[in-house]
Amino acid sequence: MITQYTWPTPNGHKVSILIAELGLENEVVAVDINAGAQFDPDFLKFSPNNRIPAIVDHDPADGGVPVSVFETAAIMIYLAEKEARFLPGPGDIRGRKAVVEWLMWQIGGLGPMAGQAHHFRQAMGGVEVPYGIERYSKEARRLYGVMDARLADNPWLGGADYSIADMACWPWARPSRRQGVDKAEFPNVKRWFDDMTARPGVQTGMELLAEHRGSKTMTDDARDLLFGKGQFERD
Repeated sequence: MITQYTWPTPNGHKVSILIAELGLENEVVAVDINAGAQFDPDFLKFSPNNRIPAIVDHDPADGGVPVSVFETAAIMIYLAEKEARFLPGPGDIRGRKAVVEWLMWQIGGLGPMAGQAHHFRQAMGGVEVPYGIERYSKEARRLYGVMDARLADNPWLGGADYSIADMACWPWARPSRRQGVDKAEFPNVKRWFDDMTARPGVQTGMELLAEHRGSKTMTDDARDLLFGKGQFERD
């Protein structure tokens, strides 16, 4: 049994898609980041960076006490290695290297830069910062170009096989228009995105807490919790 502590964001969906693709028995604990639940002391015990998602594995491979994991890349590698799926083993050094490269590319590039583009374009509460919009929108487009070039010669980001690298990138590519990117301009990305969208595991993972997804309005209190002094000043 896996408990996933999460919220319907791109980072949350990376892990929920993997859990669905693996067919793992799981329960979901909603961590409402707009209400500050990520700062709950009980959550911080196993997610000290106050970010979702985090998991607890109640049946670890060593048979010991439950194992908690935070940070999406660590969670995805942990689960993929435990189930021996979606990440080549140590014996396949080239295949494993490629999947890990593109997973880390998402962690260090696509996620942060697409997130900043979205932030400056959509989440500033009516405050427009032209430099931020231009800087991060251009960088997001550059990264989509990098991904498009990779997918020109490979069906999946890791190469021939579907992997955790694809699951990590897809939720961030999903809201591309909010990042200033039209996927139609990147045909290989569009083909890859559509192939993933059709997968039952992706569809199931996206159902996670769907009733809380897609709000176009963010309150000032929620904005302060996510981006302002509220994330530093806790009672």
